[in-house]
Amino acid sequence: MLINRTELPSANRNDWKTLSALLPYLKQFPVRIVLALGLLILAKLANVGVPIALKAVVDGLNVSGAAVTLTIPIALLVGYGLLRFCTILFQELRNAVFAKASQQTTRQIALKVFEHLHRLSLRFHLDRQTGGISRDIERGSRSVAQLLNFLVFSIAPTVFEILVVCAILFYSFGIWFALVTLATVTVYFIYTYKVTEWRIKFRVDMNNADSQANSAAVDSLINYETVKYFGNEDFESRRYDDNMQAWENASIKNQVSLSFLNCGQGVIIGAGVTILMVMAAGGVVSGDMTVGDFVMINAFLIQLYIPLNFLGTIFREVKHSLTDMDRMFALLDEETEIRDRPKASELHTINPEIRFDKVCFAYNPDRQILHDVDIVIPPGNKIAVVGSSGSGKSTLARLFYRFFDVTSGSISVDGIDIRDLTQQSLRSAIGVVPQDTVLFNDSIEYNIRYGRPDATFEEIRHAAKLAHLDHFIETLPDGYDTLVGERGLKLSGGEKQRMAIARTVLKNPPILILDEATSQLDSKSEKAIQKALNEIAENRTSLVIAHRLSTIIDADRILVLEKGRVTESGTHRELLEANAHYAEMWRLQQEQRMSNDGKFIQEPEPVHGL
Repeated sequence: MLINRTELPSANRNDWKTLSALLPYLKQFPVRIVLALGLLILAKLANVGVPIALKAVVDGLNVSGAAVTLTIPIALLVGYGLLRFCTILFQELRNAVFAKASQQTTRQIALKVFEHLHRLSLRFHLDRQTGGISRDIERGSRSVAQLLNFLVFSIAPTVFEILVVCAILFYSFGIWFALVTLATVTVYFIYTYKVTEWRIKFRVDMNNADSQANSAAVDSLINYETVKYFGNEDFESRRYDDNMQAWENASIKNQVSLSFLNCGQGVIIGAGVTILMVMAAGGVVSGDMTVGDFVMINAFLIQLYIPLNFLGTIFREVKHSLTDMDRMFALLDEETEIRDRPKASELHTINPEIRFDKVCFAYNPDRQILHDVDIVIPPGNKIAVVGSSGSGKSTLARLFYRFFDVTSGSISVDGIDIRDLTQQSLRSAIGVVPQDTVLFNDSIEYNIRYGRPDATFEEIRHAAKLAHLDHFIETLPDGYDTLVGERGLKLSGGEKQRMAIARTVLKNPPILILDEATSQLDSKSEKAIQKALNEIAENRTSLVIAHRLSTIIDADRILVLEKGRVTESGTHRELLEANAHYAEMWRLQQEQRMSNDGKFIQEPEPVHGL
């Protein structure tokens, strides 16, 4: 089945909704937040005091002759230096106090998104590209800390300083100085807001192109061997470059519009500073103001407009952070398709009975996969399901594991509908050996231990021995510490399948699902592994999905599935005597085995068993 790759929605959430999503995390740190805000105010008050101290020093120096030494208050010079030091001290203390709140909030949100992704259904993950999702989480989580720092340490203190400076100018020099300052700041804010709102679409386009390029790169590198098999390096390069071209175009537009924004901000600030300095110079000439007043106003404007110019950058970054966080929070907005019911119970079973009762299922509404499937697996029995590729065999396993829920009918364990059980308890009772084993890019020990993370090393070795993996591991220089590579690509198909068997043995579940568990093995290894599987299947309820019929001749009952319907049922001998589809499959496979000199060639089953 071809998967339709769709992108997460772009920035379409309300910014206030995104900001409000942070509040529950910040409420954990009330003391740190209050203390950080207090230090912020002290830092800004010290910063505002610097021009005032500078005015007093300049006016003290603006005398003639010997009187200079006597009229310069040494305390003002010391105070000037202390104010500058306190500005830096309080800023750094504020950063240190707020660091835990910022970084822990980032960690908790990233963890929440990660956990939510694992709760989403298999359908969601089949419809998404992992590279794009990982990039969205990376940008979004990074933006959390940036946003908090921008809001608390840049925007809020700058606004506070503007108000304090306007109040001082109004009190000292009259309303016009305050009004010009306030008007300049207001025009600056409005211009920055409007242009940034216009520019944000370029950032969204950049993010989309970046995620798509990353997805294409990850997808191509994961499938490195396939690319080489077909000599499609140039095709992959063009595909990646197409996405990077889209990113380049959006990035150019983003940069050009940024230059336009910066130029406009420079004009506004330059005009405001010029008007105020002309007014101040006029006051000095008329005698209404001292040189110290002129220097103080100039210092105020420098202290105010430099961070204000930086505030334009901060505002842009806030919008960019909100855009990045939008994509991450959009993941949290994804509905969990498979949920535990409110009063779901825990599954406690040792030797269960499994029942499929008139099960119907469709991955897509327009194509039914299973039709009224009835299967009963008595306690401790091994039931095998066989059929041609696309008959829906693997779909049975996915439904039982609750990767999907049945469209109609029910699946029960010991008479309890699995939808009335918690997913955790159901899955902890099931051991799966899949047809396509994918391993973590870690050591052999880690991958086997994954079946039961608290297992001892001796238990891991015992599981490897039962899976006939121990001799192979002993030949490796690093033994159990050998790294298996991305998705286990350093191992052969048979070695990976043995790993899957070993970690299922280690899990020691009461229910086994063997989905083509020996499909990657040669005939000699198959016999050894089949013996091990028979041993671990004793006293366990087992569902075996098979293509190779020789592996299930000892099953208590074999079901033949054709086009999603059970058409035959019986033991191996009974089905051969019935001389129907199963018997025909058996004859064909025996002929194929003989024609290949004992070697069996298997065609893998497609995704979803479609």
